[in-house]
Amino acid sequence: MPAAAAAKSKPAPKPAPIDYARKKGVDAFVDRVAEATPMQVYEAELRGVDGHLLKDLAKRMDIPAVRLFQIIGIPKATAERKAAAEEPITGAAGQAALGLTRLLALARGIVADSTAAEAKDFDAARWLGRWLEQPQPALGGRKPADLIATPTGLEMVARLLGAIESGTYQ
Repeated sequence: MPAAAAAKSKPAPKPAPIDYARKKGVDAFVDRVAEATPMQVYEAELRGVDGHLLKDLAKRMDIPAVRLFQIIGIPKATAERKAAAEEPITGAAGQAALGLTRLLALARGIVADSTAAEAKDFDAARWLGRWLEQPQPALGGRKPADLIATPTGLEMVARLLGAIESGTYQ
């Protein structure tokens, strides 16, 4: 086979996996998730998320860890055990945790795109933590937090955040 043909048939290099690094923090992980390709997110969903992410995410969003466990649909004991054993949280709970991370990326993007003077020191993570617990008319009066555990619910919440950004829902 000619060299040019061999070069064309080489598979593209695999992008680096999205992994949570506690030393870098939640915000750095949120940035990685926001910049990730769909394939990288898919692979992260299959691998699961670091058990420590949940507590760190709860702290960053200023919500009790137990409530975050409820939001993503994982028993407290399981979450604690996985974190202590350095095991990933996989399945629906891991996917919901990644989804929540993506929502945080959306909220941070809304703030970053804002031209309002108040946006400079606005804490999108804390705001999202509070907003998730507020019943939303656009969600049939449900709290966004109560929908995140399923892909469809997460999509509905993400769309609502997008509507808030565009100004079609306030």
